[in-house]
Amino acid sequence: MKNSVFKMVCQEIIKLDSSIRSAGITNEDGIILHISHRKGIKPLLSSEERAQYAITAATRQFTRLRWEVLLGKIQYASSHYSKLIRATIPITDENRKLSFVIILSLDPGTDNFHEIIVEKVIPLIKQKKSDLVKS
Repeated sequence: MKNSVFKMVCQEIIKLDSSIRSAGITNEDGIILHISHRKGIKPLLSSEERAQYAITAATRQFTRLRWEVLLGKIQYASSHYSKLIRATIPITDENRKLSFVIILSLDPGTDNFHEIIVEKVIPLIKQKKSDLVKS
């Protein structure tokens, strides 16, 4: 059940926009629960590198959540590399405790990445949040 929910969410995210290269979900410790890639995409990172990246991404999101009381709720964080755009979206429980992190990769030069994330990806995550938190 759990794995199927994570897989379904990642696959639905991939279908939202043709510029989304991959979508992954980690737990609060950065352990990868599932990753889906757009058809024909070869990952730029090895399996071990993806695992290391996921742990650091979850750690950074956990740190960012500390500042929400002062700065307001975080929607997402992004990094722009020459080979891709990486975005992380925290999923928190009702007490603002980190539950999951969505890690997205988008094609480099995706000018409308903000709109893709806030108008497509985040609404889907909100729609699926109860399924994720239950799992």
